[in-house]
Amino acid sequence: MAKANMEIDDQNSVTTDQTNIPKFSVNVLQLLKSAQMQHGLRFGDYLRYRRYCTARLRRLYKSLKFTHGRGKYTKKAIAASTVTEVRFLHLVLYTAERAWSHAMEKKTLPDGPNARQRSYLIGRLRKAVKWATLFQELCAFKGDSRTSLEAEAYAAYMKGNLLFEQDQHWEIALKCFKSSRAVYEELGKYGDLENQVLCRERVEELEPSIRYCLHKIGESNLPTSELVHIGEMEGPALDLFKAKLEAAMAEARSQQAASMTEFYWLGHRFPISNAKTRVSILKAQELEKDINGPAADSLPAEKKLVLFDRIFSAYNEARSYIRNDLVTTGNSEKMKDDLSGLDKAIGAILGQRTIERNQLLVKIAKSKLSKLHVDKNEKITKPEELVRLYDLLLQNTADLSDLVSSGRDRKPEEVAFAEECELKSSAFRAERCFYLARSYSLAGKRTEAYILYGKARSLADTALKKLQSSNNADEVMIKELKMLYQECRSNSCIEHATGIMEENKAPENLSKKISSISLTGNDKKLEKLLMENLDSYESAVGDPATKSIPRIEAFPPAFQAVPRNPIVIDLAYNAIDFPSLENRMKKDKKGFISRLWR
Repeated sequence: MAKANMEIDDQNSVTTDQTNIPKFSVNVLQLLKSAQMQHGLRFGDYLRYRRYCTARLRRLYKSLKFTHGRGKYTKKAIAASTVTEVRFLHLVLYTAERAWSHAMEKKTLPDGPNARQRSYLIGRLRKAVKWATLFQELCAFKGDSRTSLEAEAYAAYMKGNLLFEQDQHWEIALKCFKSSRAVYEELGKYGDLENQVLCRERVEELEPSIRYCLHKIGESNLPTSELVHIGEMEGPALDLFKAKLEAAMAEARSQQAASMTEFYWLGHRFPISNAKTRVSILKAQELEKDINGPAADSLPAEKKLVLFDRIFSAYNEARSYIRNDLVTTGNSEKMKDDLSGLDKAIGAILGQRTIERNQLLVKIAKSKLSKLHVDKNEKITKPEELVRLYDLLLQNTADLSDLVSSGRDRKPEEVAFAEECELKSSAFRAERCFYLARSYSLAGKRTEAYILYGKARSLADTALKKLQSSNNADEVMIKELKMLYQECRSNSCIEHATGIMEENKAPENLSKKISSISLTGNDKKLEKLLMENLDSYESAVGDPATKSIPRIEAFPPAFQAVPRNPIVIDLAYNAIDFPSLENRMKKDKKGFISRLWR
């Protein structure tokens, strides 16, 4: 197997003899994209992709009989004269990919690369650039025009990645990325549809890196805080950009956090002394602007859920810093009170965002519940799932109200916030009762559904009156409660009418089902036996929800164990020692002649 640090003789790698050169064709982008998606990079697993490249290289070296000797290593340089078939080009390409994937594996570590790992990462990127450059030179001699163009774009992309990671020569990195983009833009105009889509995707993946290079050079007026919107796409080509972007955003937050000294919440002011706490709170507040900003309505629900997860992560990180400060603080009671109050405020904001996220989940579930035709892969929402979500919302509002109400000196803002939580809780309770009634209705239990619809209507009316009498009434919630009140009323009427119709048809249905009862039945697996359910108080025939036809008893009956007479075995006989009876036995009398024959 070829070693990863195989030396390349750059001076003798390409010969100048161009006579009778066979032209090979390699669809570089399509080949690499297929390998990356099938072997780990669909999920960002660079270790798996690196292992695939290693195994692929082993197979190529063995099939080409281009091994480096047994025992003692003998280096073999790859020159243009060596490339006698297209697999030699694959050999160079996958070697570059292996070095790049190894570098990206170090880059995407959970805590980021340390100084030693970063030095190794830069070395692997240099190796990737070296092999990509050799691939470009070989394709210029041995490949057709399209292959040569793709090789140039690939080499330029690798060189741009190296400069991008080194944080230097941004003008050269920009030139490399632009050169690669220009090639893919031109290649995207020709070929089949799959090739055009791949080229367009690569152009879109290169665009954020180009804009970031322009930002670092100073030729772009785009602020650092808005760069995060550029990297919302997914793809292996964007991982370096996202890591660099996160570092730039952290630096911008650190500069902004220097001016942030206090945190305001419900009339309280809490000083923030820890710089890491300030940065985490600022990160969460920036993400909250994306959710509550003017462009929030255009965001899809899946993106909002991802933003909520990032908000939770930022606030939890801030709480961990606050609690560490509580442990390490001295005997100052004022500092402890400030940190405890700040922890309580962050916890309350987390509770609010949890309620908002669960309300978004309710909205998504309602949209799937009301759809008449859904996709084959889309799961239809059941009313029971909405009942569970409203249970979570009721628990969230109760926890938030308890958190805000805790403490001795309560400000008017806290009292008003607790009242608002109570209003939300009453509205959630009415919604939960409505969907619980709907689940009973789908199960065919008309009486229970009718009663629950009436209860939901009463709860909605009570919550509506409370909201209308409050000072800070939520117009959206008032509108939803009015619609809920009308739906409860209409569904109550429907359940009442349906129940009367089913009651009128009950004798007829009962007689039909009783007449269909048989001893054996058709499908013995799905049917139940009446003789086995005599202790059950559920209707076997009259209930409209029952679909299977009951049977009286299994016929022919199964074999059963029958008692028989016991088998008596005398176990004591062999253990008894009987007395000798020889003295009582009759003896034979023998004559004189019989004695002679002894």
